[in-house]
Amino acid sequence: MEVMNKKLSESDTTNRRLEFQAGSLWAFPMPDGQNSVEFVASDIHEQQWRLKVSVRNEGRYSKPWLKGEWGDYVHQKQLRKGDRVILTMNDEENGERIYRISAERKHFGFWYSIDEQQ
Repeated sequence: MEVMNKKLSESDTTNRRLEFQAGSLWAFPMPDGQNSVEFVASDIHEQQWRLKVSVRNEGRYSKPWLKGEWGDYVHQKQLRKGDRVILTMNDEENGERIYRISAERKHFGFWYSIDEQQ
């Protein structure tokens, strides 16, 4: 199930964090009283990326962002403004939640996988 599909901004690729829509927070249950949760997402090559979703403690809007190894992911995949990142999640029968992350770049009007090019 798709959790997030985001076209990257300049700040997403340079500030070591990815800001995203609060509508995706359902996929990251946070313990009561906490404003962040860590999870692991695997790419197509089964490399695991330790990521952390955080939200503001104050204000009207939660304004979630993704940190952790996000900056390393950007660097390794050579992501830039205009690329897009897709995060999916599947609930396994044993209750485990599996996250997958992928990146795409638009070329001549078509999106192609950056992961498959590496």
